This record gives sequence, C-alpha cells and structure tokens, in this order.
Amino acid sequence: MKKLFGRWLAVLALGFPAIIFADESTARLQRGEYLVERVAVCADCHSERDWRGRQDREHWLQGAKLDFKPARLMPWAAIAPGIAGLPGFTNDVAAVKYFETGVNTAGKKSAPPMPQFRLEHDDAVAVVAYLRSLKPAAK
Repeated sequence: MKKLFGRWLAVLALGFPAIIFADESTARLQRGEYLVERVAVCADCHSERDWRGRQDREHWLQGAKLDFKPARLMPWAAIAPGIAGLPGFTNDVAAVKYFETGVNTAGKKSAPPMPQFRLEHDDAVAVVAYLRSLKPAAK
C-alpha cells in the first residue's frame, strides 16, 4: 500500500505499516542503488554482457550465465539468477533477513560465488527497496 500525502508516504514496510517522509524513501533507494551497484557490484554476475563486454542495462540484474569457474572442484552456481524485483522472495522480511544473515528462506547458504552478506539492518532494507524497484525479467 503506497499513498502520497504531501510530504508523507504511507507504506507497508517489513510487514507492518509505517509512515515515512517521501524524501526518506528516496534516500533509502539511493543508498540501496549505491550498495548494489558500487559496493557489492551485483551486476558483475547478475547482468548479461553485450558483445563488447559491457553490462546490458536493458536487462539490468535480470540474471546471467556465469562465464567463469573456480580453479578447483567445488560447489559452484553456473547461473546467477535474476534479482531485479527480487522474484526469489515472496516478502521483504525474508529478503532483508537474507541480506543480514546470508541464509535463504530454505535455511541454506547461497552457492559460491555468491557471497554470504551480513549487512546492517538499514543497509539490507535499502538494498531490498532498490532491488524491488527494478523491472524483473519477463517470464
């Protein structure tokens, strides 16, 4: 539920209603964008590249085949799933918990090369807000 009341924004955040200032919401999205694109560099794995090796912004964070492998035999994900829109999470609480603990909703750690992030709560909320704001891959 999102309704704009002047400078107020009523949202359903992490399973409970909250009222925040609209500029606070914008700041949260900007923080999430910064963390996803500049710190964690999620697009290196989760975005396809064009024939020149540049990341495809039209399919930003919509999943990609990993074209690198470890030098030694170990568990390894061959495909980085799409994270735009967070299709793997049915609710934000689970997604925030994942970014705080590195453990998914099934109680498992992600397969390498995905790092097991241990983000602070505010950073995890910002990352989830930003990823939810992105267009998911077409089915």
